[in-house]
Amino acid sequence: MASSAGAETTTCPVMVGSPVNKAHAESVGLFRDHEGERYYFCCAGCGPAFDSDPAKYAANMA
Repeated sequence: MASSAGAETTTCPVMVGSPVNKAHAESVGLFRDHEGERYYFCCAGCGPAFDSDPAKYAANMA
């Protein structure tokens, strides 16, 4: 059985509000680790944007 949806999904810190399936994002490399937290992205363009200013985008998830 699958766990609750909350554990499987999150939102993108770059495109705020865009839903992200964590398992899919990990399988295709759409994530970054920053200061002990893992951030998941909705598309390939969001990783480089996050890399340009991780603290700015990480604050979107606070």
